[in-house]
Amino acid sequence: MSIVSFIAKQIPVSEKQISKTIELLSDGATVPFISRYRKEMTGNLDEVAIGEIVKYKTAYDALHKRKESILTAIKEQEALTPELEKKILAAQTMTLLEDLYLPYKKKRKTRAVVAKEQGLEPLAKIIMQQKEEELLFVASQYINDTITTEELALQGARDIIAEWVNEDEKIRNKLRRLYQRKATITSTVIKTKKDDENAQKYQQYFDWEEPLSKCPSHRLLAILRAEKEKYVRVKITVPENDALDGIDDVVIKTNVESCTDQIFLATADAYKRLLAPAIATEVLKQAKEKADDKAITVFAQNLKQLLLASPLGQKRILALDPGFKSGCKLVCLDQQGGLLHNENIYPHPPQREITNAIKKVKSLVNAYKIEAIAIGNGTAARETEAFVKKIPFENPIQVFMVNESGASIYSASKVARAEFPNYDVTVRGAVSIGRRLADPLAELVKIDAKSIGVGQYQHDVDQIKLKNELDTVVMSCVNSVGINVNTASVSLLSYVSGIGEKLAENIISYRSKNGALQSREELKKVPRLGGKAYEQAAAFLRITSPKNPLDNSAVHPERYKLVAKMSKDTGVALPSLIGNKEAISKINLQNYVTSEVGLPTLNDIIKELEKPGVDPRKKVMVFEFDPNVKTIDDVRSGMKLPGIVNNITNFGCFVDIGIKESGLIHISKLANEFISDPNAIVRLNQHLMVTVIYVDIQRKRIQLSLID
Repeated sequence: MSIVSFIAKQIPVSEKQISKTIELLSDGATVPFISRYRKEMTGNLDEVAIGEIVKYKTAYDALHKRKESILTAIKEQEALTPELEKKILAAQTMTLLEDLYLPYKKKRKTRAVVAKEQGLEPLAKIIMQQKEEELLFVASQYINDTITTEELALQGARDIIAEWVNEDEKIRNKLRRLYQRKATITSTVIKTKKDDENAQKYQQYFDWEEPLSKCPSHRLLAILRAEKEKYVRVKITVPENDALDGIDDVVIKTNVESCTDQIFLATADAYKRLLAPAIATEVLKQAKEKADDKAITVFAQNLKQLLLASPLGQKRILALDPGFKSGCKLVCLDQQGGLLHNENIYPHPPQREITNAIKKVKSLVNAYKIEAIAIGNGTAARETEAFVKKIPFENPIQVFMVNESGASIYSASKVARAEFPNYDVTVRGAVSIGRRLADPLAELVKIDAKSIGVGQYQHDVDQIKLKNELDTVVMSCVNSVGINVNTASVSLLSYVSGIGEKLAENIISYRSKNGALQSREELKKVPRLGGKAYEQAAAFLRITSPKNPLDNSAVHPERYKLVAKMSKDTGVALPSLIGNKEAISKINLQNYVTSEVGLPTLNDIIKELEKPGVDPRKKVMVFEFDPNVKTIDDVRSGMKLPGIVNNITNFGCFVDIGIKESGLIHISKLANEFISDPNAIVRLNQHLMVTVIYVDIQRKRIQLSLID
């Protein structure tokens, strides 16, 4: 089966679209570039569809590589028949492929191998023919110095039959279907760990049982984490009689009891010793993979929302990393996020130098013409916010609470040390808080996405798959927004289509030596940035105040001549055409359709001419928590409180209500109707008014509701 046919069976996309997409991918094109600038070739596929093609292309390549490996291994054994080769080449799943290979895998010295070495395979074949009524007499013919009785001969034959049963593709598939329908997951506490303090968070799984098919992803991952930490034992089982009946239906062909009795014993042994452990492990692995996929999807959705959070923009910001005993680290940043000043203030106990702190903040706000204040939402955040809001500034100053999750990771990172080699982690952390307010995307790309803290069980899922998915999300976000090539960091530039870390460093180095780039065309002067990289990257990089206004838009340089023709045809100079809706509305797109450029691309060009380089993100809004709620002791059932969604999971969302503990809105409390996905109701950083329905001060848990 060809790769195109294989992918076409997995997703609802035509073979032509798949073929063109694979052609572009093979030529080095990235997903953002293909989805934005090759719409005519792919039939207007979006990033999601192209991403699916990439995923199944990877799966096909892995399957094809495994087929070659298996064919080579069986050929070396001189056991490859034309029929077997045909089956292997036709296999469309890794599971089927491994089933076909199972009888030819090199085995350790199993009971069946020993029995074959003892010459008992002919006896096993006689039993499987199910015709011999005088089986004991036949078995007696195999007695020798090693096999001293008929029963030992029959036992050896049964061991061989058990292995045949285990390797039977039809039987394994039948059992898989049974496990899919009737598998039960059971977890029981390890008695020696029952009273362990750390085990109590898994208490509900000390004696747990439910159908595996109905076990939600978050619960399965929790159970498996409990097992990994050695607090519980997990089993996957099906009704044994159903399994044995299914096997016997395949194997038993006659009513010759002397043979069928032996086969019944062999199949029971095969099931308990070989098949049940193998299929249970396989089914649990598949369930875990599905749970991983759901958890990774949740993480990816959250990360995308966080990266595309509202930016304040290029403002002069005073950022505070709050603290009590160690004081509040304060930094002043310019419009580009450059560090202008840093020091500590001590407005809280034990020092409580309020007057001095007020003077310092007022002085710095005036001296550096501060336009906004960012406060990290960690320890002493609410107290610091209250302190700042009491300061009588000469001009109104907006005060924002900023999620500082992962800031400590950034402050100790190689990236932070390179940016601020002469400052300690406290300064770097405060700078990160301020920059997050100005542009969350530009700052968060510097942090390992797993450290940002949005999602569920991110450390329990497949780490390679998680990293690939999160990298894809970051790249998608970066390229959807567009990047100022003259201010972007290495971290940000490295996610631009076609760039990567090395070229990003080369761009920064070129900027340092030659000053700000004046045009996209100048990118070609950057060392090692060749034609392919330029093609992939140029349209996602912006030049502010350029000679050619299209350099600050999402119009690709390969279409500049086309736009110039539009400008000439309308009789309006290009600078005057941009943003001129009246003149743009007179452009007849049909006049510009060619074999390479169709209406999808032309419509994108028109949108850019109307609003070039527009940032798709919304503007940031000031938010205020309830001033009377500062700790969990202040929270009471029935209260209505303002909050910010700070995490979304499969089972609901967590809301920051301005205290250390976030409250949970269970999925059943998000709406008056049934919903299966919390993202249908809430989004990360969304401002909500929630109702407190339960407070457990001892366990530090708060339950909230959106239902009025």
